[in-house]
Amino acid sequence: MRLGVEAAIVEGDIVRGDVEVADGRIVAVGLAPARGGGTAVPGFLDLQVNGYGGVDFARADAAAYQLAGEALLAGGVTAYQPTLITAPEDALVAALKEVPAGEQAGPRILGIHLEGPFLAPNRLGAHPAAGRRDPDRQLLERLLAAGPVAQVTLAPELPGALELVDLLHQRGVVVSCGHTDATAAEAEAAFDRGVGTVTHLFNAMRPLGHRDPGVAGAALVRDDVVVQVIVDGHHLAPEIVRLVWRAAAGRVALVTDAIAAAGTGARTSSLGGVDVEIRDGAARRADGVLAGSVVTVIESVRNLLELGVSFVDAIAAATAVPARIARRPDLGVLRQGGEADVVVLDDRLQIRSVLRAGLERVAA
Repeated sequence: MRLGVEAAIVEGDIVRGDVEVADGRIVAVGLAPARGGGTAVPGFLDLQVNGYGGVDFARADAAAYQLAGEALLAGGVTAYQPTLITAPEDALVAALKEVPAGEQAGPRILGIHLEGPFLAPNRLGAHPAAGRRDPDRQLLERLLAAGPVAQVTLAPELPGALELVDLLHQRGVVVSCGHTDATAAEAEAAFDRGVGTVTHLFNAMRPLGHRDPGVAGAALVRDDVVVQVIVDGHHLAPEIVRLVWRAAAGRVALVTDAIAAAGTGARTSSLGGVDVEIRDGAARRADGVLAGSVVTVIESVRNLLELGVSFVDAIAAATAVPARIARRPDLGVLRQGGEADVVVLDDRLQIRSVLRAGLERVAA
């Protein structure tokens, strides 16, 4: 099957010509360009998805995962991490047990992102304080045993946190600094311990100061740390996004932090049991605190483009860079012989079609 495009982003470069797919793989690139425009790009990866399409993953069963997956595919997401925010242990265990196992018809589930519960008490953001815990090895062991945990966000400055980092790395789990009041020195200690990424940079963490740069400042100057950002026009000012890009281009990953209302147009929603209202495109609790977002990945890409980021680099921030965090070099890139997880964009950057493992799941 040919995709009917004029160009494709192949291993990070724009290659003119059509793309052919067979048996779930990219079998040829650079073929005679099709008429009508269009560019093939890798399928998007989103590493922080609390919910989507009316589904809150804190309460989802198999049918709900299927519903959310269909909606995510329509938005170009071919792989994602369902995300569970801080909650009591029994609630987290119950949610982890509902994660579908094996190959799914929808997007690839890359494992669960546990955002908590080992977070700084003064940097919780919208996370319920009742579920927060100090680092506890036995609790972590029980959570890891309950379901497929792929990433854990924690505050590295908490007593015992670095020991949890070691345990998680031994289990092959990605560790991210987030919801943290860590100083730059405390952040550096975590990065030196092997932590290689930061959850929603600048949000729910010690602010960047000229004498006290915190996690954000420490991460931006380290070439071995990938920073995750929510580019929805609410979580970060445009100037901060430009600052992040100038400091860390090539190691910036877009995440949506999407909640159940994303992809629905709903005006009310929930985030792990917390009531949320969507006003002017921002998801907030009743007290005004931001509580996730309703932005989509393709909207985030367009927002980066409006800030001056190149098309190729903006796509990489939604594909190859998050794939690097997830340790999935087989995803987030189009290459001959590689996985055919593909999004076809028209010349207005609208999604024309989506393929997952070579099968067209969504078509205009």
